[in-house]
Parts: sequence; structure tokens; C-alpha cells
Amino acid sequence: MSITAGMVKDLREKTGAGMMDCKAALTETNGDMEAAIDWLRAKGLAKAAKKAGRVAAEGLVGVASKGTTAAVIELNSETDFVARNDGFQALVRDVAAVALTAGGDVEAISAAGYPGSDKSVDASIKDAIATIGENMTLRRAAVLSVNDGVVSTYVHSAISDGLGKIGVLVALESAGDKDKLNALGRQIAMHIAATSPLSLNVDQLDPAVVERERAVFIEQARESGKPDNIIEKMVEGRIRKFYEEVTLVKQAFVIDPDKTVEQAVEALGKELGTAVTLSGFVRFALGEGIEKEETDFAAEVAAAAGH
Repeated sequence: MSITAGMVKDLREKTGAGMMDCKAALTETNGDMEAAIDWLRAKGLAKAAKKAGRVAAEGLVGVASKGTTAAVIELNSETDFVARNDGFQALVRDVAAVALTAGGDVEAISAAGYPGSDKSVDASIKDAIATIGENMTLRRAAVLSVNDGVVSTYVHSAISDGLGKIGVLVALESAGDKDKLNALGRQIAMHIAATSPLSLNVDQLDPAVVERERAVFIEQARESGKPDNIIEKMVEGRIRKFYEEVTLVKQAFVIDPDKTVEQAVEALGKELGTAVTLSGFVRFALGEGIEKEETDFAAEVAAAAGH
């Protein structure tokens, strides 16, 4: 497969590696972008594992809670300007409230009745599109509930109550004092907003993600030229460190870095004299995973002019 300049440019933007290194990586991996990223990481040439695709979607993330249930939704718009529109903010707030009873399925929410009207949520969003003059999409939603305990919420970069750029839900199961549970739950939610863990614990980590990391660590260890038994120990050590970095319960708690999140939950259980279980979390960051479509403005003008 021929390696194009565009492919090299994309890989460079995703990894921060040098142009020639990117070309070599793509050549070695026959143009496979994901494999090329791993190849660069194994050689210590990539600056980050995360893709540096720029986020395109604007709009708002909204959270709502009632009793032992909380919901988070993402409603996208074309421009950030719309996020400051009172009508759009009311729409996001209402849709989040609908999700509390309709659940986390976007189709079910869209079909549900919109508060204070005889229309569906979908029809109300279409009305808002016509009124505000900008396309909008209900992209995703999630709901967390507990039988006994709390589901705490937190909105980062809030522009209004329950509305902002990042929304987090944290479920704590316990028969203990609800105010104290909620105080810790909110702190954990703030922690999650900052650290963006991949999963609650090791068991919930995607095995494919773990194997991909392991493969990179093995290649990195082999570069050292050490014997296989030492390489195995090095890799296991790196995997343990990886778990501490990406699983919520093993992360150092940002509010009290001497404890892990797991230890902070256990400490509250001792204080309350009853078990406390961190049973789930959800983190929505506005537009994550959507890459901005980059356009060549000069080419567009030339095309419009018929050149």
C-alpha cells in the first residue's frame, strides 16, 4: 500500500512524532493507523496514546437527579453560541429530566412526551432547530440508580445549574447517612471529571485495551535487550501501573492523594459504621470522540467561484 503525505500528517497530529518516524511506522505496518501508533509508542517516539483528533461538536451536557436516580445527556449543536441561548439551555434541562424516567436509550427519550406539551422530545428538538436556526442532535444518554444510597452528580465548566461541558454521575450503595454519602460521591465525581478513568475496576476494563497495552509494553521491554524472565517482570509491573492509572478504584484520589478512591470509600464506610459500595459511574465530555471536519477555506472559495 502506498503511504500518502496525508496519512503521515494524520499520524503526526495523533502522536507528535517526527515526520520521518511517522512514515517509517506506516511503512512497517502497511498503512494501518492504529498499528502505526502502537509501533511509535513501542519505540518511545509517540508522545501520547490518545488520539489528538479535535472535537467538533458544540452544545451542552446536562444532568438531572431525583431520589436515587440520576441522568446525564449530551445535546449537540453546531456552534458554541447556541449553548448560551436560554431556549437551548431549557431544552437540555428538560430532556435530562425526561431521561430520569425514560432511561438511557436515546430512541426511548426521543419518543417520550416533552414536559408541559403534547409533543414528543424529538418533535420539540425539531421545533428548537426551526426557532434557533441551527441543527441539533440528542447524541447519547445514561442513567444510574441505586436501591439504597445516592447517585451524586457533578458538572464541570457549568454555565448554568446542571449544564456544562462535562457531566459525571457516581453511584454509592449504602444504608448510611445520605448527606455524607453525597459529599463523597460529589468529590469522586469531580475526581472522575479530572482523570477520565476507563473503567470502574480491573474486571470491567476492555480486555482488548489491556492486550494492546501489554503488546506495547513487551515491545518496549524487548528494546532493552534484557532476558525474557526479566522482560516478563517488567511488563507485569507496567500493567499494574496501567491499572492504577486507568481504573477508578485504583487511582490516587485527587482530593486526598495519599489514598486511592477505593480506600476513600472504605474510610467512609468505617466512619458510618456500614458498608459503602462504589457501584458505577458515567462521564460525558461534550463532543468526545467526534473529530472536527477540517476544510480548506481557499479551496471552498475557489470551488464556489467555479475554478
